[in-house]
Amino acid sequence: APGDRIIVDGTHGDVIIRPVPATLARYEAEKERQESQRKALIVAEHDGPGVTLDGHEVPTFANVELLAETGHSIRAHCQGVGLYRTEYLFMNRPMLPSEEEQFESYRKVVEAMAPLPVTIRTLDVGGDKIVPSLFQEKEANPQLGWRSIRLCLDRPDIFKAQLRALFRASVYGTMQIMFPMISGLDQLREAKTVVDQVREDLSARDVDFDPDMKVGSMIEVPGAVGSANALASECDFLSVGSNDLIQYCLAVDRVNKRTAHLYEPAHPGLLHMLKQTVDAAKQAEIPVSICGEMAGDPLLTELLIGLGFDSLSMSAVSLPRVRAEIANTRMSTAKRFAKKALSIGSASEIRKLLKQRAESRGTMKLYNHGRTPDLVS
Repeated sequence: APGDRIIVDGTHGDVIIRPVPATLARYEAEKERQESQRKALIVAEHDGPGVTLDGHEVPTFANVELLAETGHSIRAHCQGVGLYRTEYLFMNRPMLPSEEEQFESYRKVVEAMAPLPVTIRTLDVGGDKIVPSLFQEKEANPQLGWRSIRLCLDRPDIFKAQLRALFRASVYGTMQIMFPMISGLDQLREAKTVVDQVREDLSARDVDFDPDMKVGSMIEVPGAVGSANALASECDFLSVGSNDLIQYCLAVDRVNKRTAHLYEPAHPGLLHMLKQTVDAAKQAEIPVSICGEMAGDPLLTELLIGLGFDSLSMSAVSLPRVRAEIANTRMSTAKRFAKKALSIGSASEIRKLLKQRAESRGTMKLYNHGRTPDLVS
């Protein structure tokens, strides 16, 4: 009811409505403890990349949806934005945003982060992100339907308007773009052809843009993993979208309460997909990052570093804990740990190994408490 106090505990998946005084006091004390820990971690850090015990730099980037999040990300010592989600400009409105509106939004984000780099994902709607003006018909399987790069390639008017806005904003800082849900080389080439057309159009009209802006592909579906070598050969970088990759790898809808327990980042099939993607990027001599919930989980930090990811991108709230974990990691040990994890065929055994390792390293105290509960009046 209006005026009710609600406690949202994201760590345990609990929502407590009208808590009794003792419960409220317990959560307020936990919130204060976590805030103190987070502030202490931030104060103890420097502004540069996270550095392992044996001197390897592992940059940590922030995932951003709104301009307002850039300030918090900078204060949390991110090295830039590893994923800027553009779909929120298109959602919850009757009309699509104009090119000019998009340009102003991208420019402000790039300027706010300058000189730090910003990686912007092109339009990723569909599935569970519905734009009313685009989706008139209900799909039986929206996660497998008309979404992301598929929609953009079918609607070049929308795609080109966004790309023009992105290229125009590229002169205001350091920007690169990546395509979501690429499934293979043909699709990547089709998207890059549209990019080339936009470049030619802007040049013909003497519009300023960064001609060297890098273009990459997200790895979010098994087809992209199987094509990783081919994709890497024609990309400036790769970025694993762990949330969707887990979903498609395991055929699990992570927002379905009946199947959510099957959504397992420690699944051996997924770990081998991650390794295959990293190996493809290394062979092509391009950087490879990972974003999504996996990247922000300190329980998985050593494993991801050991698998060979060059950088991690996460929610800004996760940055202090993950950076603390990087500083407590030795690259040589992380590689051996990743190799051991890859040799295990059971998700439950890998999860057990991760927890044992975390307990021995002191990570569990960071992992168990998770995010700060929000007290909402």
